[in-house]
Amino acid sequence: MHAISTVARHLDLGETDLELYGRYKAKLSADALALASSRKPGKLIVVTAMTPTPPGEGKTTVAIGLAMALSRLKRRACLCIRQPSLGPLFGMKGGATGGGRATVEPAEEINLHFTGDLHAVTAAQNLLAALVDNHLYHGNALGVDPDTLSTRRCLDICDRSLRRISIPTGNGSREAGFELTAASEIMATMTLARDFADLKERLGRIIVGLGLEGQAVTAADLKAVGALAAILRDAWRPNLVQTCEGTPALVHLGPFGNIGAGANSLVATSLSRRLAEYTITEAGFATDLGLEKFCDLICRVGGFAPDAAVVVATVRALKYHGGVPAERVGLRAGAALEAGFANLAQHLANVRAFGLPCVVALNLFPDDDPEEARVVVRLCEECGVPCAPTAVYTDGGEGGLALAEAVREAACRTNRFRFLYEPEWDLPRKLATIARTLYGAEGVTLLPKAQETAERLARLGLDRLPLCIAKTHLSLSDSPEALGRPRGFTVTIRDLRVMAGAGYVVCYTGTILTMPGLPRTPASERITVSDDGEIRGLV
Repeated sequence: MHAISTVARHLDLGETDLELYGRYKAKLSADALALASSRKPGKLIVVTAMTPTPPGEGKTTVAIGLAMALSRLKRRACLCIRQPSLGPLFGMKGGATGGGRATVEPAEEINLHFTGDLHAVTAAQNLLAALVDNHLYHGNALGVDPDTLSTRRCLDICDRSLRRISIPTGNGSREAGFELTAASEIMATMTLARDFADLKERLGRIIVGLGLEGQAVTAADLKAVGALAAILRDAWRPNLVQTCEGTPALVHLGPFGNIGAGANSLVATSLSRRLAEYTITEAGFATDLGLEKFCDLICRVGGFAPDAAVVVATVRALKYHGGVPAERVGLRAGAALEAGFANLAQHLANVRAFGLPCVVALNLFPDDDPEEARVVVRLCEECGVPCAPTAVYTDGGEGGLALAEAVREAACRTNRFRFLYEPEWDLPRKLATIARTLYGAEGVTLLPKAQETAERLARLGLDRLPLCIAKTHLSLSDSPEALGRPRGFTVTIRDLRVMAGAGYVVCYTGTILTMPGLPRTPASERITVSDDGEIRGLV
């Protein structure tokens, strides 16, 4: 690794623009934020994917490799990705800093405590919840209806036993619960704030519950904003690290893609656009989730648009969606490969729905059959989309040069970016537009609880906010078992939740859990530490 001050020079940043966290990590200072505002923005490339298999298709690895490949082409590139959550780290998926020869470093520190940002978000969310309960305990001067309380506590560890907890009250108890830090409202609010002043204003807008006359009671009403802002002051500023080839990387915040907005912070992306010729950012999961939210939420607030989209596909995912069981996707299955292409074709149509130029990155695994890879390239070309076989896991930036060239060409094409809907539309129309256009659904059904909440939001004037649909990432539909290109289905919305600080309404489908449990064999079992302090099994 290079000293972080050396990495910063690739972005024309000096030592006064950094606040060092050791030799290889830094937060960008107020000087850096001010400097960037005077520069012309570069190209913005968003990396998304087809519907993944349960282990994932290497989207983060491809994004890292693309940034390194652009650097090899003598372009000033900067990577922008989310901070890993300890929940998946110790649970199902393990680390989230790439893999092979396409990683961000120092990987172990980034995966663990990093610069403390997620701990700060956890503390702020829990302080807000404590202030709410304290207010009720001391007489409830604001007249909050306890049945409407919406502020949850959070923890950055998967623990199913915390999904429901009982909180004592003066005359009994009430039910509450924890969610993962990445699913918390403070995380959502931080992610979409444009600057620190905007963050404080958004913190004040967080609705903790409703008054007895139906009015919103906010964090500002509780006089909580100052304390929350104090906890979040340092966490607010983006973190600068590097890829394993020395390309600058901003790794900052990030809600999950199937629950939240699925991207790193708006401030990091906005800053990178001013510092680099090419900003490579990643949108969580596939186009129906991460890309939709990146475009309709983050770009709407940020006032910018991507110059091109990269859709990550794999031979194994195409065969999986063509009917091959997950444990057999390594075997040759040409017919299934072509059948599964229907899933990728829908994701390419989704990119076109936003008016964006598109490139497919075929992420190659060592045991992929070369002939099957050529079939994927042919099928993409028949759809009018260039496909670049990519081997950044094994070859680093060198394995992404073809993708980098294709992306440079795509980013110069005519960009007809558009939002999928307007916030002023009523909630059912927005839901139906997303479900029909991106999922291929026939319609949307709101269960009674969701319908009741929608009516309450309409009375409060909150139904005109943008939407964040919490949906399975394993299918285009709201059922994880519906692989390939599902048809003839209806999306069912079971509940709604307004996140007024972030400025959107979360629409819950299926059995999406904001506090997952650990699997039978959690990733934590692989982790050991030697007597001299070397961590093994983390990445």
